[in-house]
Amino acid sequence: MPDLTHGDDAAAVNSLRSAVMRLSRRLKHQRVDESLSPTEMSVLGTLSTCGRATPGELARKEHVQPPSMTRIVALLEAKGLVSLEPHPEDRRQKVVTPTEQAVVMLDESRRKRNAFLATLVETLDEDEWAKLRAAAPVLEKLAHQ
Repeated sequence: MPDLTHGDDAAAVNSLRSAVMRLSRRLKHQRVDESLSPTEMSVLGTLSTCGRATPGELARKEHVQPPSMTRIVALLEAKGLVSLEPHPEDRRQKVVTPTEQAVVMLDESRRKRNAFLATLVETLDEDEWAKLRAAAPVLEKLAHQ
């Protein structure tokens, strides 16, 4: 295991943190709907991946408290971006599903952000691009831990 507190490994961790934060901020400015918070967009993204979930499941996946997720889901429902249905096995719970409007908005948002990243990638040489392609699965793993 590398020593992440000293030397080159610590510098690499610091550089990674800084770069990821800076790139994340730049990507957040590429939104198609400014009325949604980054958290609301993240919840919609999670729903687009899993299809449907209870508010409790969403809270766990998004690393927020259940009462916070209940408020986020209510906001998304009021905006017409999710629908709530009774849980098929537990009538005390609800199941959250993205609406067609949310799917269209997410697709447009992904296209815009992907186009932005593509313009950045075009500035890389072949070696840098190969390294970034190789790092993508590792970054994906870190993002979902």
